[in-house]
Amino acid sequence: MTAGDRVGIIGAGIAGLATAKVLGQAGYEVVVFDKAPDIGGVWSRTRRYPGLVTQNPRDQYAFSDFPMPKDFPEWPSGEQVQAYLTAYAQAFRIPLRLGTEVTAAYPSGGGWTVETDRPESFDQLVVCNGVFSQPDVPAYPGRAEFEAAGGRLCAGPDFHDTEEARGRHVLVVGYGKSACDITVPISEVAASTSVVARTLVWKMPRWVGGLVNYKMLLLTRLGEALFRSPHPRGLEKFLHGPANRLRRRMINGIGDVSVRQFGLDTLGLVPPGQMEDIVRGASGLATEGFFEGVAAGTIRVHRDRTVVRLLARDSVPSAELSDGTVLPADLVVCATGYTQDVPFLPEKVRAELFDERGNFLLYRQIRPVDVPGLYFNGYASSFFCTLNTEMAAVWIAADLAGALRLPEPAAMRRAVIDQVSFLDHTTGDAHCRGTKIIPLSLHNVDQVLGDLNVNIPARTRAAHWLIPVDPRAYREITPTVLRRLARGYGAAPGLTRRSS
Repeated sequence: MTAGDRVGIIGAGIAGLATAKVLGQAGYEVVVFDKAPDIGGVWSRTRRYPGLVTQNPRDQYAFSDFPMPKDFPEWPSGEQVQAYLTAYAQAFRIPLRLGTEVTAAYPSGGGWTVETDRPESFDQLVVCNGVFSQPDVPAYPGRAEFEAAGGRLCAGPDFHDTEEARGRHVLVVGYGKSACDITVPISEVAASTSVVARTLVWKMPRWVGGLVNYKMLLLTRLGEALFRSPHPRGLEKFLHGPANRLRRRMINGIGDVSVRQFGLDTLGLVPPGQMEDIVRGASGLATEGFFEGVAAGTIRVHRDRTVVRLLARDSVPSAELSDGTVLPADLVVCATGYTQDVPFLPEKVRAELFDERGNFLLYRQIRPVDVPGLYFNGYASSFFCTLNTEMAAVWIAADLAGALRLPEPAAMRRAVIDQVSFLDHTTGDAHCRGTKIIPLSLHNVDQVLGDLNVNIPARTRAAHWLIPVDPRAYREITPTVLRRLARGYGAAPGLTRRSS
């Protein structure tokens, strides 16, 4: 590593901040660009919708070396998370260029040129714009007629003020966590609130049976092991072999509790399949007040339906559903997911990033095999996003130093293709172009740390089979690896100079 190396980082969300912090500590000059006026990515005030809270509990969503304030609730609000990330950036003196959109980034002179209002040169580039950066709003027929009658169509992240819904007929499209989060505050002020759900997905209670925090069941290594991995070993192999019936009973039993706890039978909202199918869709934590609103009649769910067109019926903004129902809809909020793309990269680079179906081809969800000097972080959507991004940042630091002993390019390509194929099978092609690694969050951490030949103590990993994984257990990983790099490439097994 040369202390003067400059690294450009696109995105000031969790991944961008973690990358900047680690690479800055490694001696690189880093610059973080973000088009938003504040940091946080999905937590930015420009993208926060009413009702936004974390899906993970406070301690599991924190960085390993920067705990969230103890006075935060178990599930912090969007505003609290943004304040936490701001404090993180200040504590580690992260250089930020906010309100600065990257319009293009391309290889140039052995490095990278990043264009904003002016071109700027970097030795390496890390893309951290996130897999939730571009809302996917359907192109509904009839939108012009609908808007001419006074209707408004917007994406969930563009809906910021509940007062916009007061006294109006509101349609929320989607059934993921964001859709349900948005629906509850809207239903408290709207004339009517309807949810159009193409497919119902399983919702996890915060407190299973009203007693057990869900993190005790799913945010453990055992919870991850209940879902199939590409190469099960040890207890995983046992759970998916001789103990498969017990394994299925364990995970699907949570679904049975959810049905009873939320009264889904009575509400007509029992999802198809079983709880183990949560890896196949936009499952999430149940929103407090959502099912209560359905029971009270303030929220109406149109299950197994889609919006086929927008229109004006008798000069009233409306939406037609796939069963022919026409609903008044002054406001349509689309919580319909995101597209995963990197429009600022040139076509030649993009051709190396995707397979023929548009899946990202990233080794360890971090590095394109055939594009020198380019890395990604935050492209591993998981149950432990902060931990995954931190460990990826350390991996990037080691690779930039030429200190990782990686497989030959052909072997890395095969590993990437095998991962995408496994995700195809496991999630039913619902893996967001290869970026959703659930249920492989901790497997990904283990693989990354295996490349670095470092890990937390075995006894701690063993404890995490039964208690929620605590990111603080990993707080010594970054300083340990950086010390090894500072001492020289051959200072530890697994961290050796790679020939150029």
